[in-house]
Amino acid sequence: MNRRRGDYGYDAPPALIGLTGIAILQTTFAVASWVTPGHPRFLLAAGRAVICGLLAAWFCYGTRRGKFHMWEHILDGLKLQGSEHVLDMGCGRGAVLTAVARRLTTGKATGVDIWRSMDQSGNSANATMANVRAEGVADRVAVETGDMRRLPFADNTFDVVVSSFAIHNISGNAGRAAAVAEAMRVLKPGGRLAIADVRATSLYARTLRSLGATAVVRGRLGWRFWYGILMTLVTATKAG
Repeated sequence: MNRRRGDYGYDAPPALIGLTGIAILQTTFAVASWVTPGHPRFLLAAGRAVICGLLAAWFCYGTRRGKFHMWEHILDGLKLQGSEHVLDMGCGRGAVLTAVARRLTTGKATGVDIWRSMDQSGNSANATMANVRAEGVADRVAVETGDMRRLPFADNTFDVVVSSFAIHNISGNAGRAAAVAEAMRVLKPGGRLAIADVRATSLYARTLRSLGATAVVRGRLGWRFWYGILMTLVTATKAG
């Protein structure tokens, strides 16, 4: 995996802040109860502090390192030739977008997002483009502002669509299904799709099948990705 030069922030900062805050609070309770270390209150607080602290550390590993390893593996599986036009739905600060762009020669990677900072710390189009320039792939990248449920692209535009931990942020299953349908709409016949997400992936797979997608597969991504075994990859191909 190439060394990253950009700054990609933290995914879902409110969740990380919450876990860290609980760990600190429970540590404080445990210290306050230290005069009677065998007391149930001490054991409960100490246990919660350890569990939340470990979850926060796992969370940090996943968002700062693990997801990059997993997406390199996912992109290896897509076997890009270098000439593809690729869309990253919910691109955030460009972790997957720039990883795709590094594999392109004559192709182009396009990222689309609505830039909510609660989904990723410091999320903005300017931050993404700063990372694109830092990675040396500005000649192969474009960034757009747009809603995944109403993508600002014509039908049959992209050879590949990817999305990382983004579609679940849409409120309601109807909205999430609409985003998946939009991904299929902008894919060329024979185009491929790869969505990694923490929930609603069975909905994504059902939606893809209902739209006529072929080779629809769901599989766990493993402990390195955020939330470990809860993360699932859905891949599919648009019928030719």
